[in-house]
Amino acid sequence: MKHVILFLIGLLIISCSTTHLVENWKNPEIDTYEPSKVLIVGITSNIEAREIFEQQLKNEFEARGIVAVTSLDFFNPTVRTEKMTEEDLNTLENELIIDGFDTILLTKVVGVEDKIVYKKAYDDFDNTYRKFNEEYLMYQDIFYNPDYYENYTVYHTESSMYCICPTKERELMWKGYIDIVDPQTAEETINNYVRLVIIVLEEQQLITPKADNESIDYEQKEEEPAL
Repeated sequence: MKHVILFLIGLLIISCSTTHLVENWKNPEIDTYEPSKVLIVGITSNIEAREIFEQQLKNEFEARGIVAVTSLDFFNPTVRTEKMTEEDLNTLENELIIDGFDTILLTKVVGVEDKIVYKKAYDDFDNTYRKFNEEYLMYQDIFYNPDYYENYTVYHTESSMYCICPTKERELMWKGYIDIVDPQTAEETINNYVRLVIIVLEEQQLITPKADNESIDYEQKEEEPAL
């Protein structure tokens, strides 16, 4: 099973080039974990994107028999006008435990990086550039071609899974670092991101894979007519 999931991670990275797993860490004291009720939190000021992201993760958890609640359903962020204090967050955790939650999955953007790369490839040139005219010929477009450079943006994100089990110490169980490279549409980016997170959580044995070992097909689901 582990080899199959590792293959799926590689396939996802190849086929969905905008979303890359950079690194992930699992608490070495945890072998396997089966959450029973999860709060899904996406930290972003874009409420529409947050709603889509949290709902898709909720669907994936529920498809595996796990109760999942989005933060937008648990509390209305538009009502809160002040930042939460440490005391507020401790109170929130206690409320979650009383309501039967044992897990929080938190996702956020931690950095944005603008990149510039050469747009044209020069595979026909000798990399040693033995002559001045060869090297000048290769790079003269820096001056004369406005399309010589290609600009794109990389979003550095983190997803973290926390245990808030009442009988255990509240601790970090897993953290994944994921880069989103030059996203084109919010829908495509969210789909790719959710699929990658779910595959990695399965590989780390922090959630149970579905029987068919496949994530929900969101694109097909969106095409279904509304009742």
